Amino acid sequence: MQKAALVTGSAIRLGKAFMLSLAEAGYHIALHYNSSADAAQDAQKEAQALGVECELFPFDLLQEPDMTPLIEKVRSRFPGLNVLVNSASVYDAAPIMETDPAILQKQFKANFEAPYFLTQAFAKLTDGGCVINIIDNKVSFNQYQYAAYLLSKKALLEFTKMAAVELAPKVRVNGIAPGVTLPMGSRTSDYLQWRIDGIPVQHQGTPDHLCQALQYILNNDFVNGQILMVDGGEGLTNLGRNAEEYQKQTKIKQ
Repeated sequence: MQKAALVTGSAIRLGKAFMLSLAEAGYHIALHYNSSADAAQDAQKEAQALGVECELFPFDLLQEPDMTPLIEKVRSRFPGLNVLVNSASVYDAAPIMETDPAILQKQFKANFEAPYFLTQAFAKLTDGGCVINIIDNKVSFNQYQYAAYLLSKKALLEFTKMAAVELAPKVRVNGIAPGVTLPMGSRTSDYLQWRIDGIPVQHQGTPDHLCQALQYILNNDFVNGQILMVDGGEGLTNLGRNAEEYQKQTKIKQ
């Protein structure tokens, strides 16, 4: 059976980069998306141009209570499914004192619960393979400005290590924690330079850096339960720079 990969949130941004990297490596692609239908069709064409099959799988990770049907549909289309990349996530800034139940539930549903149960279903319904959870180098810090988001990613980090122990040897589970790679369009050039100044290697990352980490994990079957920090060493610093702190500092200077 031809190997295949499911990448959640793979119509845009980093999810798309991971998906195309897998397509280049010869994996058939299960392209998951929620609201980005037009982008998903464009991404599908890019994957197919690389000589692999690519099927679209719309699925709302925030609303669906059970992740099993998604894995079942993908496995039915691609019996050789052996890679799951949990890339889809949501990102809302709010400190602890401004976090309401809706914000907390949204972050944990998308960023922790969905990967948790997708991994469970993957382990139950496939013949094994690799799960790669996309985390965030912010897990190295305690940036309360993103309390619910960051707690959900810290939970995903711990789940990655726990699942690596329980699911081996059938399934290897690892994580990638990106640093400054594809900043949001609202970020200014001054802000980006401020972030880069806090990165030991003194430059921004690219999707290629993350895809190299993805391929390393896939190709090394002795790597299990690891979180690859692909962030230029930023996670080793004590402070950890972020947009909310930057805005506060620029207001003070004005």
